[in-house]
Amino acid sequence: MEGEMDTVVGSSSKPCGPLTDYCIPDYILRPDAQRVVLDHAPPCPVLAFINSGSGGQLGSSLIKTYRELLNEAQVFDVSEEAPDKVLHRLYANIERLKTEGDILAVQIWRTLRLIVAGGDGTASWLLGVVSDLKLSHPPPIATVPLGTGNNLPFSFGWGKKNPCTDQESVKSFLGLVRHAKEMKIDSWHIILRMRAPKEGSCDPVAPLELPHSLHAFHRVSSSDSLNVEGYHTFRGGFWNYFSMGMDAEVSYGFHSERKKNPEKFKNQLTNQGTYAKVGLKQGWFCASLSHPSSRNIAQLAKVKIMKKAGGDWQELHIHHSIRSIVCLNLPSFSGGLNPWGTPGTRKVEERDLTAPFVDDGLIEVVGFRDAWHGLVLLAPNGHGTRIAQAHRIRFEFHQGATDHTFMRVDGEPWKQPLPKDDDTVVVEISHLGQVTMLANEPCKSKSVHDESSHAQHDGHDEDDKDSMEDDDEWEDGRRKFGAADTFKIPDEVDIVHLS
Repeated sequence: MEGEMDTVVGSSSKPCGPLTDYCIPDYILRPDAQRVVLDHAPPCPVLAFINSGSGGQLGSSLIKTYRELLNEAQVFDVSEEAPDKVLHRLYANIERLKTEGDILAVQIWRTLRLIVAGGDGTASWLLGVVSDLKLSHPPPIATVPLGTGNNLPFSFGWGKKNPCTDQESVKSFLGLVRHAKEMKIDSWHIILRMRAPKEGSCDPVAPLELPHSLHAFHRVSSSDSLNVEGYHTFRGGFWNYFSMGMDAEVSYGFHSERKKNPEKFKNQLTNQGTYAKVGLKQGWFCASLSHPSSRNIAQLAKVKIMKKAGGDWQELHIHHSIRSIVCLNLPSFSGGLNPWGTPGTRKVEERDLTAPFVDDGLIEVVGFRDAWHGLVLLAPNGHGTRIAQAHRIRFEFHQGATDHTFMRVDGEPWKQPLPKDDDTVVVEISHLGQVTMLANEPCKSKSVHDESSHAQHDGHDEDDKDSMEDDDEWEDGRRKFGAADTFKIPDEVDIVHLS
């Protein structure tokens, strides 16, 4: 296990300083605690949310170390106490103290930082909670990789391998958190609507239970303005990606295996190996032979996009060989790969494509034909089939040759029933605000407001000579390998346009 851990993430370590710089007094955390007077406020107060079930035994070990170094009351096991309850209690108490003139409470409110340790699902859960709270000064979030994919921490410079859990490693991480820069990322709202079936259930349920990353992905109430009589409507949010098709089917198979035999999934490398085996078993590497064409995206759904807010809907042409489609918010997918890459000059001019900025209000839509197509991402400048960038995207599923497909949000999959009669299932994704992350160097994510990010992409022409997007070069999917109350909708958003 030691060989697969990172001692220190980032390009260099940062001074941690005294641990009191990170500690929060009891009375700030608990309303019933006795008030104390400090000489000065901690410059970097933190709350740590750790999933004890992530990373094998590492989650529990990390909780133990953080509690040894900090105030035990500021370290939480999310399997025992949900982040929404913790933050509701904390901010209610801080607001009470602020009204009483407590200067320390004000300073902690201004400088608080959050740490979340777990997989992408755990991290997305906390991002969703912070987004839901609609705080006037939301705390920025640092992510510790303790999952299988770890796309969120990798995107912001925190690494993708499991960390060490000894005191010196945690102190080093705290130093990086203290000196990390804040970076905004887009939040995406997702709506799923389907007609109520005559029999059976249509709930989108993952193999285990409704995943934490989809904490807001729930059926709307009958009084909700999004509710349509005779239909079930679900809504939620994501920060990394939404995908559908064969990649989600493989993910579903992996989660199902983990549910049956959890004792076999204690090691990050083992998990990744099992994931590859599931992909082989389900034919993802020979999809043109094993995967029915009736399950290809073009046969399953009609896809429409809106390029800019308030614009017109445009129907997308999806090549018949595309078996998986991914809507990306971050430049990291499947454990650190960048399916969008950097479009060359010709792509920018001809198709109005840009680099994948995480705060530009656009989501990148990428297609894959099979796992071999996905593996080309390992090559320099490799990328998937760039389909579009959009402010909103809509999938309409009609009755076809298959009765279900697979979908996943931020790594959490489910099996989605499709229409059996003359009906439509609709999935719509739209931009909805932003959350603040903490970024460490080297940071893969780029901001549209950062001039250096634009300078890095100006004049790039790397994929013009060897484009992987020419559909006429793909026939039957063959080509030589290596060819290189929660998540509320703002009042100013017109609900009619979300349905």
